[in-house]
Amino acid sequence: MTRLRRRMIQDMRLHDLAEATQRTYVDAVRNLARHYDRSPDKLTEDEIRQFFVHLSQTQGRAKSTIRVHLFAIKFLFRHTLRRPLPVLDLIRLRRDGKLPVVLSREEARQLLAQIRHPTARMSVLVMYTCGLRVSEAVHLRAEDIDSRRMVVCVRGGKGGKDRYVPLPQRTLKVLRAYWAERHPAYWLFPDGSGSKPIRREAVLKCVRAAAREAGLTKPVCCHTLRHSYATHLLEEGVDLRSIQGLLGHRSIRSTIIYLHLTQRAMKNVHRSIDELMGDL
Repeated sequence: MTRLRRRMIQDMRLHDLAEATQRTYVDAVRNLARHYDRSPDKLTEDEIRQFFVHLSQTQGRAKSTIRVHLFAIKFLFRHTLRRPLPVLDLIRLRRDGKLPVVLSREEARQLLAQIRHPTARMSVLVMYTCGLRVSEAVHLRAEDIDSRRMVVCVRGGKGGKDRYVPLPQRTLKVLRAYWAERHPAYWLFPDGSGSKPIRREAVLKCVRAAAREAGLTKPVCCHTLRHSYATHLLEEGVDLRSIQGLLGHRSIRSTIIYLHLTQRAMKNVHRSIDELMGDL
């Protein structure tokens, strides 16, 4: 590890950035260094400018990817190198207004049925039935499952916040069968060594393979299960504020998006329009 990377990691820890954010920032700065084959502290402002032109125009990277690189490089130059670059304040990335992909209940069942890896399958089931992020699901421990209160304790979620989410009875039943067969020691969903949680990338690979085998045409990833959970709860009449708390959203605006995805809402709109146009 280089001295600059070590110092940046120390600064990120002092800034109380999440571990996942730290890893993402380090990867982004590593990409910058590889692009020029030089340490980032040796680069000029114009080279930084051309790097972002390369990401957006030459490579056609997604805005979300470019945004991560922008935040990471900003942190490096502002906090670690103490060398603010005006060009980094010039870059603006308008957020896309795309709606998230949501599976129907039947599609979710088809997806789960195609995941054969028992640990990955169980982690995906918990993601869907408890509305967890993949990072939250893979870091669950046995002690986080409270069968008496029928809740799951999610520790260190986004923003470092803990929260409780309801544990469905059927999920508990499957979890107990999984426990009896696998006997995980510390992590509920361990990797092959048993000493670490299963890697998020491994779970994502299983999800994408299962989506192909199930014949799903939608672009499915791990977060699709969380979007589906929220949308299905809304369709069952659970209020937005409750869903906000279950998902761990800081702002209700992050939860309101699911109003646009529910079949029930669409049916109500169609019914109202039909009534409105009935006399024409």
